[in-house]
Amino acid sequence: MPPKKNPLKLNKLQLRTLALTQVLANEPSLAQKDDATGNVTIAELPHVHGNHVHIGGFTVSSRDASGFSNPAVWVALRRKGLVADDDGGYGVTLTADGVAYDTGLNEKFIEQSDH
Repeated sequence: MPPKKNPLKLNKLQLRTLALTQVLANEPSLAQKDDATGNVTIAELPHVHGNHVHIGGFTVSSRDASGFSNPAVWVALRRKGLVADDDGGYGVTLTADGVAYDTGLNEKFIEQSDH
């Protein structure tokens, strides 16, 4: 039997935010992996400018990235064990579970940046 999609019942905004954070976690210049735990720390989340935000080499609409600035999203992701408690900085640490969670969205709303 295949694994259940979205077993933690994340809402759409939480799924989009997690998917974008996973993309950031794969950018070596932006993220640092702890080999012992599997957690990945992203020092700083990108900021929206105009109608979009740059996530690594991709451009994402500001609407899709709105969860970055929504504290309730981070509380929910932390409660579900996908994000570790932060140290009060501007970044985020994905747990190993957060890195591995299948959002089903990674390819849907990301396009290569032309600037």
